[in-house]
Parts: sequence; structure tokens; C-alpha cells
Amino acid sequence: MLDINQLRRDLPAVLAALEARKTPQPFLDVDRFTALEAERKTLQTATEELQARRNSLSKQIGQAKGKGGDASAVPALMAEVASIADAMKQGAERLEALQAELQGLLMGIPNLPDAGVPRGVDETGNQEVRRWGTPAAYDFPVKDHVDLGAPLGLDFETGVKLSGARFTFLRGPVARLHRALAQFMVDTHTQSHGYTECYTPYLVQAKALVGTGQLPKFSQDLFHVTSGDGDEAGSKWYLIPTSEVTLTNTVADTILQPDELPIKLTGHTPCFRSEAGSAGRDTRGMIRQHQFDKVEMVQIVAPDQGEAALHEMVGHAEAILQQLELPYRVMLLCTGDMGFGAARTYDLEVWLPAQGTYREISSCSHMGAFQARRMQARMRTAQGKTEFVHTLNGSGLAVGRALVAVLENHQQADGSIRVPVALRPYLGGAALIQP
Repeated sequence: MLDINQLRRDLPAVLAALEARKTPQPFLDVDRFTALEAERKTLQTATEELQARRNSLSKQIGQAKGKGGDASAVPALMAEVASIADAMKQGAERLEALQAELQGLLMGIPNLPDAGVPRGVDETGNQEVRRWGTPAAYDFPVKDHVDLGAPLGLDFETGVKLSGARFTFLRGPVARLHRALAQFMVDTHTQSHGYTECYTPYLVQAKALVGTGQLPKFSQDLFHVTSGDGDEAGSKWYLIPTSEVTLTNTVADTILQPDELPIKLTGHTPCFRSEAGSAGRDTRGMIRQHQFDKVEMVQIVAPDQGEAALHEMVGHAEAILQQLELPYRVMLLCTGDMGFGAARTYDLEVWLPAQGTYREISSCSHMGAFQARRMQARMRTAQGKTEFVHTLNGSGLAVGRALVAVLENHQQADGSIRVPVALRPYLGGAALIQP
């Protein structure tokens, strides 16, 4: 959430930054915001005047009741005090309603892009930063992960039978490979990159999703469940779209001490997304699923450490791809392609031979104080004041897409899969995965 004082100080500059996010810019009802602000100022001024008048009357009442005072004036003075109290109560109620509506407007405004983020409307405006690895040249017809995975236990038919479209059932060698990838990622982040492993709930209350920015704007992208019988009958929870939600919200409503930062958390969880607006896209295979696993990285840092933490996090995701021997490129996202809460985002895109292109496998974002302000996550400075921390999150990596990339990049002519050296200890030392 943006600082409302920033809008009050320089609304034109905020609107100009928002225009860079997407065109047309639908994020803020400027007329409504301006009207609410004008009424708020008028109401606060009137309240201050009423308070001053009440204080004056209280002093007059004291004098009237005192020695030598005019006691006959007291009833009229007290009647005016009562009238002022009623007016102040009504004003407070209206002010509370105004603040709630202003808060609602703020909740719908995305973060402002950092300086240096390229302007653009969509992914065509993204900038390539660097590449690593060279896509292999194959002397046999390249298969995609669907055809490669079928003999290894990649079962889309059973997934559809059980749950419908965009679900996958894994068994045998491919299920073991999927588990090995997740374990390798978590071990690398905890043993080499300094993260603390976490196991989090998969169901959260709405407040957690408000804190990280998925609600209220993106409810159509979420799955939710309602409890049946018992003490919590009718209670509503949301399935997490990413463990960014649970890991970041560990510091909600908290004031951290400087020596507690940075906080670096990682977790392997399933993620659940409705993929609203994705009809017809990536219908073949595992690229876009309603349920998929991801190893998430989250950092909570002091404001002056945010930029360094972002580059560190990108490096951590790159290390996983390099150890899996997967060619990739790093992209700096433009203003129109960034997520709602991000101030700056780098995507890592892995090479998929069957598609002949790079596809996103990790997204690392610096959110600034945007999430911290929504969830009231603060730190105490050396001067004893409090300020909002900065939050960062990144995929380290999407496990299903890593599985796809390993199958396709390391395929052999006979349909077997060469196991990257770093992954072999997680597969009993096997150098090949065979049907």
C-alpha cells in the first residue's frame, strides 16, 4: 500500500508513475479521492474548532462555578457543551467512514516502479540483463516434456479424471524426480544461502492475503474453502497462491529490532491458482496448473538493504539453475509487466528446447514498504523511531517448471533423462532416469 501522504503531497507525480504501470490507467478514481480528501480536511478543521470551543466552554463553566462567578450561566454553557459533544461524535463517525473509504482506494493502487525500471505496456518492453549457458544442439528429434514424461509416470489423464483440467498426477520415476528437485532447492537455500526452512499452512485467512497484496483486488485468482460442521462452521479460508503469503506475514503487526534483520525464510509448498484469464494458454503439459509446487524465498530487510537483497536473491535463484545445468536468461521487467506489489522485478527464464524459447521459472521482486505498510511490519531504528521494513520475495524455483526443464534439456536419444550431477545424491546416485 502506498503512503497516503505521498498522494497528498504530490498527486500528479503519483498518477504519472501509475500511468507507466499499464495503459489505460484504472488504478485510482482521482475525482473520488480528491472529494474525500477535501471533505476530510473540512471535517478535521471543524473538529478542531469544536474542540477549541469545548475547551473554552469548560474553562467558562469552571469560572462560573467558582467564587464570584455567575452560576446562572452554567446550564446554558453545559447545554452548548453537550451540543458540541454530539456534533463531534457525528463528525468522528463520518471521519471514520471517510478514512475507511480512503483506505479502500489505497488498497487498489499498485506499487510505484523504482527509478530505472523500463517503461512498457507488456512483456515486449522487458529488458534482457544477461544469459547463462548455451542451449544444447540435439542430433535427434527433440521431444517435449509431455512425451518424455509419459513413460516415466507423468500422467495427465488421471489428473483430469480426478480433478479436471490443469491438474497432473505423478508416479514412479517422475514423482521421485519432482521430490528430489524440491529437496535439492531447499537444501541449497538453507545450507548455502542462509535461509531458514519453514513449513507453513496451506490455508490462510483473508487478512494475510490483504497484507501481501492479493486481496482485495485479485480475489478471482484465488481458491477458497468454507468449513462445514463444528465450532468453525461457515469460516472461510483461502488456499495460498504462493508461500510468499505465509512467509512474509510472519512479521505482520510486529516491530523488529535492528539486530533481528535481515530475516531470510524459505519453504516448499503447493500453490493454488485459478489462472483466471488464462483460458487457452499453455493447455498442454505442466507449464500452467491450478496446483503446483514452488520453493519460495522471502527476505525482510532494513530499507537501505533492499536493493542489495534483491540482487542477492536473484543470484540464489540463478545458482539453482546453474547447478541443474539449465540455460537461462535474466530479464528486468518493464512497468507494465510487473506484479501489483512490486517496485522492481527480475524474471529468470529457462530454455525449453521443445518450445524453442525461454519461459519464466522464477520471479524475484523488491516490494519496498508496500507490503509492510499493509501488514504493519516495522523496525525500530537506532534513534528509537519506527519505520516500515522492506520485503522481498522470489521463486527458488517453481518445481514443476524445473521438472519440465530438466526433462527437456537433459533428454537422450533413447528417451532417458541425464541427471544433473548436483541432483544425483537425491536420486540414489543415478546418472540416468529411464522408463
